[in-house]
Amino acid sequence: MRASPVWREKEEVLRSVPSVGSVLTTTLCANLPELGTLTHKEVVALAGVAPFPRDSGTLKGRRVIWGGRAHVRAALDMAALVATRRNPVIRTFYQRLCQAGKAKKLALTACMRKRLTILNAMVKSRTPWRQDAIPVGAEA
Repeated sequence: MRASPVWREKEEVLRSVPSVGSVLTTTLCANLPELGTLTHKEVVALAGVAPFPRDSGTLKGRRVIWGGRAHVRAALDMAALVATRRNPVIRTFYQRLCQAGKAKKLALTACMRKRLTILNAMVKSRTPWRQDAIPVGAEA
């Protein structure tokens, strides 16, 4: 990755985010090379963290995540757990969901989805993480 300027730039943008380490960066670059070229809905579905309905007729089932790329989902799961402690944006988002009565696993999955959306936008715009650039209300 370090030999190519394109991959090196993508790695630098991803590593600028608090609680994004070498494992998540390598996993995203290797298993999700489309990062930064897709919309936020497409990238979370490709990673397997988009909620899909389990409805049939008049039965309204639960929304579950499935499919996608298992290696990316596993790396995002562990990284989201770290982010709930180290990343101020994800931490406040997770705490707000837990205080609203959501299950912790559901809140963690929502953090995975939010984090992947943020990383996708950063790679797309080639903008490194800046804490002061967070819009008002985004951290809540």
